[in-house]
Amino acid sequence: MNRRTFIASAAAAALFAPASLPAFAAPAQKLRVACTPVPSGELLKFVKPILAKQGIDLQIVEFTDFVAPNAALDAREVDANFYQHVPFLDNAVRQRRLKIEKVAPVHILPIAVYSKNLKDVKKVPQGGRVSIPNDPTNGGRALLLLQSAGLIKLRPGVGYEATPLDVVSNPKKLKFVELDAAQVPRSIRDVDLAVVNSNYALGVGLNPLKDAIFIENKESPYAVVVASRQGGEKNPKIQKLVQALTSKETKNFILKKYKGAVVPAF
Repeated sequence: MNRRTFIASAAAAALFAPASLPAFAAPAQKLRVACTPVPSGELLKFVKPILAKQGIDLQIVEFTDFVAPNAALDAREVDANFYQHVPFLDNAVRQRRLKIEKVAPVHILPIAVYSKNLKDVKKVPQGGRVSIPNDPTNGGRALLLLQSAGLIKLRPGVGYEATPLDVVSNPKKLKFVELDAAQVPRSIRDVDLAVVNSNYALGVGLNPLKDAIFIENKESPYAVVVASRQGGEKNPKIQKLVQALTSKETKNFILKKYKGAVVPAF
């Protein structure tokens, strides 16, 4: 083939090559992240197009409980998860011997007290029923909130691992109803007080700032984090995920959408 024929053939090939499939386009890198639907799932959906521009296909895997996302991560079914605060993660690692760790904090979901009939947490009647999460860290967090509201006192130093057995002063003889965290908001009609995690409150249409009668303050140590298997913080895809979740654009989205019910931790 002479030079002129070669050039003509190359030109023809270029003319009829599909414009939508450039030869240099690299396939998107998949990144599977487990989460709960609100707000973590919503935040991941917000950053999905940001990551797409960086060549990352973010695949969001939603769960409705607090155990499965860590199990999926430890089993390598996902690359990271984004739904839990540090005390919960630390307890899960200790109890289940998981080889996962936090990568970076993103936001705080204040836990709060709700009631169908009461407007003041201190108006709870004698012998009132109070629903709280039954998992080790969120249950303790709920009891700490009730202590800060002046309803109970806990054994000194027990911290977030508190259970109802650690209540040393209970003047109103409150009765604690321990439920799966996802079921607590559905118990509001059946109890006098319900202590609900904000992600589940938002999921049933409750706004912690508008609907709660007592709320955790912004100094909470319970920042929700991106977690990965050990060493995953060095994964470039996970680094880009963290950068997107802690960007100025995401911060503005959090402030605008949740109006203080979700607090940026960056």
